[in-house]
Amino acid sequence: MDQAQGIRQMNASKPVRVMAVTSGKGGVGKSNITVNLAVAMAQDGENVIVMDADLGLANIDVLLGLSPKLNLSHVIQGECTLEEIIIDGPGGIKIIPASSGSVSMSDLTPAENAGVIRSFSELTQPVDTLLIDTAAGLSNGVVSYLRAAREVIVVVCDEPASITDAYAMIKVMNRDFGVLRFHVLANQTHSIQQGRELYMKLFKVSEKYLDATLDFLGSVPYDDYLKKAVQKQKCVIETYPRSPSAMALRQIAKKALQWPIPKTMEGHLEFFIERLVNYSTQDSRL
Repeated sequence: MDQAQGIRQMNASKPVRVMAVTSGKGGVGKSNITVNLAVAMAQDGENVIVMDADLGLANIDVLLGLSPKLNLSHVIQGECTLEEIIIDGPGGIKIIPASSGSVSMSDLTPAENAGVIRSFSELTQPVDTLLIDTAAGLSNGVVSYLRAAREVIVVVCDEPASITDAYAMIKVMNRDFGVLRFHVLANQTHSIQQGRELYMKLFKVSEKYLDATLDFLGSVPYDDYLKKAVQKQKCVIETYPRSPSAMALRQIAKKALQWPIPKTMEGHLEFFIERLVNYSTQDSRL
């Protein structure tokens, strides 16, 4: 057995946290939250991979000022391996880039699906946590990722459309697809109390009408330093580590890392990818 094969077997037997970060609507800072949480987790010693799962409007690379030559669409087309497209991000994180205008997972052929599963099973990069930045809304692709992920983080902000769309998404995922647990993260808040009030709006209506558990993951304050970091195409966690938003994001990351990891096959990366592919195939028929 060669060294690479040994690494693959070790990775295959090691549970991985799979967290999908999503939102009911765009413009709430979801991708920025994802990347900064990833960097905060890496600072805590985690091996973190961020997967840009918005295959229609990928923006993780733009957010960080990166220019990947290859992306997930090249893996899907069989032109390269997953290993070959992974790029280095800030703070030691790894990124699986996507490309704008590519086909979604729900549009793949059986052969392409098998290729995606094989690519992930051959991954030699060490990974403790996989953070998935989904598209906003409820496309078939988003539904597939949320069904397959172990944890679902819903980002909301203090806008009526954000709250309404977040609840609509939670309702569909709970009633139609059996997702039972959601973590609510309030972004761009003016106080911790405001963030908790946003959460309570969702909690009260969900408790009344849904069979779902919602918990409050935390809130990220409105912060000029965060805006400056975005303009510089940098992570606020690294660029302005003492800023209010950076400190809040580190606390949220620590809380998320305390979630239990399943010790069965459910916690393995291959299991997640196989579920994702199966759900994508089902969802494309809806």
